[in-house]
Amino acid sequence: MRKLTILILSLFLTGLFSVQAEPLTGGVKETGNASRVLDAKTDAPIEGAVISIPQIGYKTKTDENGAFALNATVNTETIMSVQKEGYRPFSITIDKNIASKPLILGIQKSDIMDVVIDEDMIHLGDNTFSEGSANSAEFKLKAVGPTYVKRFKMTQNTLNYNNYLVIGSIIGVDTQMAHNMRQNSIESYSSPPEVFFNGKKVAVIKLNGDNQKIKLPKALIRPDDINEVAIQTGINLFNKTRLDYDDIELMNLSIQTE
Repeated sequence: MRKLTILILSLFLTGLFSVQAEPLTGGVKETGNASRVLDAKTDAPIEGAVISIPQIGYKTKTDENGAFALNATVNTETIMSVQKEGYRPFSITIDKNIASKPLILGIQKSDIMDVVIDEDMIHLGDNTFSEGSANSAEFKLKAVGPTYVKRFKMTQNTLNYNNYLVIGSIIGVDTQMAHNMRQNSIESYSSPPEVFFNGKKVAVIKLNGDNQKIKLPKALIRPDDINEVAIQTGINLFNKTRLDYDDIELMNLSIQTE
């Protein structure tokens, strides 16, 4: 079986600035004429998984063989999500080339201590962006503002494990690093989005990509109590006339333990 290897930029941010490239765990492989969703550990087909591309309003489900047809027109990079009860939210940034091929998507079963924060697409910023901005052709949702905040409970048992905030996919980041990596075509750039946990900054996001993992310091966790994640988009560093927020979109936020 010929494999289609897709490299994504995964930010395993155990500090504020650590960045590395990783292959997509579980792989996205070419197989026959049908796209399928499988259990990443057992390879068993998953029936009833919801596949969606929010930016074009596309949604479908897998059949009893885990198969689905991606009957959607994808012109530029956009986020495709796979969601199934009992499994961790999964998303991948696809483009016209990837969407034209049969895919196998491996998703992982959720852990009892996982917390799904948000499975919806979130648009941060001020709805003002140029055509050369990263992924701007796909922006159709109205921005909720420059900051996203969500509160959730974490149990005492989480202190026995390493906990990560996982961002399934993020697009639209216009940092200098993203420009250097040719993720956008504009000359100006913005400060990186910042991630806060219980009021403390725990990471900055310098690149667009999938499966971005941010380690949460145990000292900041409030066991058996309400915890808070906040994500604030960057600011255009070249606009001196007004406060210009970078427009970004992200999807599938969760807390996962390892």
